[in-house]
Amino acid sequence: MNSAEINSMIDRFQAQMQAMQMLSKAQESTSDNLANINTPGFKGNKLFHRLLTEEINGEQVTRTVAMQQVNLEQGVLEPTGNEFDFGVNGEGFFVVEEDGNQLLTRDGRFQLNSDGYLVNSRGAHVMGVAGAIHIPEYFQATGDEDGGVNFEVAKDGTIRLNDEVFDKLSLVTVNDPSNLERRGNSYFAATDTRAISEDGGSMVMQGYYEKGNVNPLHEMTDMMRNMQLFEAQQRALRTSDETLSQATNNLGRF
Repeated sequence: MNSAEINSMIDRFQAQMQAMQMLSKAQESTSDNLANINTPGFKGNKLFHRLLTEEINGEQVTRTVAMQQVNLEQGVLEPTGNEFDFGVNGEGFFVVEEDGNQLLTRDGRFQLNSDGYLVNSRGAHVMGVAGAIHIPEYFQATGDEDGGVNFEVAKDGTIRLNDEVFDKLSLVTVNDPSNLERRGNSYFAATDTRAISEDGGSMVMQGYYEKGNVNPLHEMTDMMRNMQLFEAQQRALRTSDETLSQATNNLGRF
């Protein structure tokens, strides 16, 4: 085996290593999706490949890199009958504020805290068009002698208490999903705030919550396929390594 053949073998070795890295990344993404099947508002990961060109030792080298993007497909809206549960039918996100940071979420299982603020299960304030949504009058209405309280959220997000408008849920959309950065299982942040805009096309569904959009059958199929491909690349890599070792040893004798 001459030096040109050895170089070709090294290139094959590197390609097999790269393929294994991409399959490992795909398996991590699939595992994360499966782990969050029952997470309300969860948006699965989807993997794609992108060609990147960079300069190494004065030469332009093109390589394939595995990239991860959020799958924004609509999840199933599950009815709960809870007046503080909200699902989004469309591409919009709720905006919540936690520790001074505004984050995006599709998990609309909210509640009123003791101070009358609308919050999520982590205590983050749900944002309206006028800031954090504050409805202390809800408790006053439930304590009235007539006991009449009608808390209603319209499909455009307008909040009414006994037919009086109090606020409107802030709904935003992200123009490019690649700008979304995952922050835990239910939160997202936009890497470029210019990609965020007010959403006027989505509908708020009161008394519903959105289930995760992960398809377990598809994910299990992907997991088995990735495992089989990884094992095949592993066997090919072992063969290439043995062949390259023999060629290098033989070349060293001359």
